[in-house]
Amino acid sequence: MDTNDGGVGVEEVRAGRAGPAARAVRQGGEDRGRADRAKAAAKLMSAWVALLWVIEAVDYATGHALDAYGITARETDGLGGIPLAPFLHFGFDHVASNSLPLLVLGFVAALGGIRRFLAVSAVITLADGLAVWLISPSHSVTAGASGLIFGLFGYLLVRGFVERRPLGVVVGLALAAVWGTTFLSGVLPTDSMISWQAHLFGLVAGVATAFLFRRPPRPALTG
Repeated sequence: MDTNDGGVGVEEVRAGRAGPAARAVRQGGEDRGRADRAKAAAKLMSAWVALLWVIEAVDYATGHALDAYGITARETDGLGGIPLAPFLHFGFDHVASNSLPLLVLGFVAALGGIRRFLAVSAVITLADGLAVWLISPSHSVTAGASGLIFGLFGYLLVRGFVERRPLGVVVGLALAAVWGTTFLSGVLPTDSMISWQAHLFGLVAGVATAFLFRRPPRPALTG
């Protein structure tokens, strides 16, 4: 029995040929989803950065006893510092210099999904930490969120191109325009007190994660 009364058929919806009303409903759901992701990302990164300050306050109160838990190059005990190093800093100035870029880059990256962001961050931290452990000067201790920050920058820089998403490309170009020179200079061995190794391999790890966690392009809606 033909029940076609001019409405939207199931086959049309499945084929992406939904009418204006159906597209509006779908768009409204996507807008709510983006707003929810933005709130979750903002809460996560605000708490993350606040935690760094709390940890540094504890470090200060204990006479910088936590500094020793960073990554000690090529020492077996130093491997345990790999997951800890991004949360430890050598003073409040160190935390302050990392807070804004971590907040901004972390928020933008987390807009793609909290679980995906945490997975990306974990891979960057592990890969960067291992590289720092292997090639940093002997007996050096490396700590700070800058390796992760450089990784997130690299991830966001190329993600849009890898996934062929115009908005992601715009985000990458905008970040390059604002912070590109700063991040480029950060990977050069110009200051013995700054771990260019963490910066360089964090950046490389971030680019690699953009390929590792890439998503297929979204199919275009048709009218």
